[in-house]
Amino acid sequence: DGYRNTNQVSDDYRYQDGNYDAPNDGYYRGGDEPAQEEDAQSDVTEGHDEDDEVYEGEYQGIPHPDDIKEKQKKRAPAVDDEYRDRADLMAERMEDEEQLAHQYENIIEECGHGRFQWTLFFVLGLALMADGVEVFVVGFVLPSAEKDMCLTSSNKGMLGLIVYLGMMVGAVLLGGLADKLGRKQCLIISLAINAAFAFLSSFVQGYGFFLFCRLISGLGIGGTLPIVFAYFSEFLSREKRGEHLSWLCMFWMIGGIYASAMAWSIIPHYGWGFSMGSKYHFHSWRVFVLVCALPCIASLVALKFMPESPRFLLEIGKHDEAWMILKQVHDTNMRAKGEPERVFTVSYIKTPKQVDEFIEIQSSTGTWYQRWLVRITTTLKQVWDNVLYCLTAQYRMNTLMLAVVWFTMALSYYGLIVWFPDMIRYLQDEAYDSRVKIFDEEEVSHFTFNFTLENQIHRNGEYRNDKFIGMKFKEVRFEDSLFEDCYFEDVRSSETFFENCTIISTVFYNTDLYEHKFINCRLINSTFMKEKEGCHIDFEEDNDFLIYLVSFLGSLSVLPGNIISALLMDKVGRIKMIGGSMLISAVCCFFLFFGNSESAMIGWQCLFCGASIAAWNALDVITVELYPTDKRATAFGILNGLCKFGAILGNSIFSSFVGITKVVPILLASSALVGGGLLALRLPETREQVLM
Repeated sequence: DGYRNTNQVSDDYRYQDGNYDAPNDGYYRGGDEPAQEEDAQSDVTEGHDEDDEVYEGEYQGIPHPDDIKEKQKKRAPAVDDEYRDRADLMAERMEDEEQLAHQYENIIEECGHGRFQWTLFFVLGLALMADGVEVFVVGFVLPSAEKDMCLTSSNKGMLGLIVYLGMMVGAVLLGGLADKLGRKQCLIISLAINAAFAFLSSFVQGYGFFLFCRLISGLGIGGTLPIVFAYFSEFLSREKRGEHLSWLCMFWMIGGIYASAMAWSIIPHYGWGFSMGSKYHFHSWRVFVLVCALPCIASLVALKFMPESPRFLLEIGKHDEAWMILKQVHDTNMRAKGEPERVFTVSYIKTPKQVDEFIEIQSSTGTWYQRWLVRITTTLKQVWDNVLYCLTAQYRMNTLMLAVVWFTMALSYYGLIVWFPDMIRYLQDEAYDSRVKIFDEEEVSHFTFNFTLENQIHRNGEYRNDKFIGMKFKEVRFEDSLFEDCYFEDVRSSETFFENCTIISTVFYNTDLYEHKFINCRLINSTFMKEKEGCHIDFEEDNDFLIYLVSFLGSLSVLPGNIISALLMDKVGRIKMIGGSMLISAVCCFFLFFGNSESAMIGWQCLFCGASIAAWNALDVITVELYPTDKRATAFGILNGLCKFGAILGNSIFSSFVGITKVVPILLASSALVGGGLLALRLPETREQVLM
């Protein structure tokens, strides 16, 4: 009875934080084991004796695999994970994630901020620039594409909204996949989809296929925004995060400026293209679509040389890969600072406990498509679980408040961004209509028209034995007129109609005066021969330059707001930045009541865009910081998808009131901004917290 069991003695030694605690029961125990553990720890560091065996990589500070395995065995729980409750595993994982968050912050501070972050800044900036370009492309090509593809008003409206629909789906889907497959891999997929279908859309001729290409192109580019901000934030320390994420937002502005400049330089040059017969036309607006894909392609190529996010790799248990990337970041920055001798001192990084169940399917199991189907469905289920996680009790309130702020901001901003150019066009059309020339009861016979007729109304006229050869009609209406023994050849027209006219013994040869342009007309012994096939761009619009200028100035006007928000983001805080910017933007909306001219509308648009950009930047930053790493891109994707839904509603609602009333759009936009700004003030401040 005086002797104690050997197993009991060994159980009295408890391993805690790398040391053994011996029981205080009066028995003497040797100190060999603690000494051995201390020696094992010293072998991990660089300062071991020269007589000790050196394995490859120890001079870099990488711990020996045998030492790591030994430590993991000592730290392993007595019960296998498969027999433990899932709640216990999740609690252990959350504890590990909290420890990792603080350790990772210290590691990023040790790596410093330098050449590596700036290189990644420009690579991801090109991806964000591609997102900004995508928003403007369809709006710029619509005036030309509608004539090139015979688009009706409903078709034009669908083409304008289809890009936002694709971006909405892409943000949720690709953002969710980025938390499972990796930031870099999903961003490459996103950019590749956008580049491929944007390139293809410039060559297709049919409206349906063009619509499909722009939809898939939008789906691809929709994933860039959530991935880019999640990706870049994981290479930034707490004190740099708010400022440099705000600087990154400037590339969206640069994308708008690039699209406006390219549209102005390319689209008006109708001769920049070619035709293959009468069926295939490659006009200048298609060249513009190709040029707009260049930022996406450049980012895609440069991204191949950038590493995966080490924070993501640690989340999925890939310690060694994450360590090597962090060492690469450290060494790149130290060499750029002229301190190449500085050593990366981190030897081991905490990795969270892996809870997800992955079952590797053997190649002999089923057919190849069955294996892929299982993998895809498993991944999509994990994405859906992440979506539901954002609505759990811990994040539900923050998610709902952010959703309202994102939606109200998008509804007002995108609604007004469409409303401004439409209002300017409406004011221009009013001025154009006021200059119309009216001709009553004119009689013309044996005359040859070979020049352009524009903005005219001809009433109760009589035209006998006249020839209309090689001419253009633009905004011309013939009402209650008579055409007898006339000859039309090689005539092109735009917004030209014949109403209640009588046309007798008249020949139409190689014209685009189609049946729908004759309204309630009597055609007696008249012949239509060799009508022009397809649709043709007949005239360059005089107001094209002004529309491009409006978009250019609107994009450029956010530059002061970008600079101010970047400099003050970490000083003022995210919450005050969002609330203040949205309330100031709401005040700017009321001044739109005084916008009764083109110059006034342009001025108020610039003021509104400049005031609202700070709220957008702060929303991007706080969305990144409120969610943990394994849910960050998913949450950002959900909220950005909701933002695109708000853009669709804003475009539809605001454009329907153009020329009817200004009261509804202005009150709707200002009310949404006030409500969203006040709600944003209830969000938690995140500028002092580490990335979880």
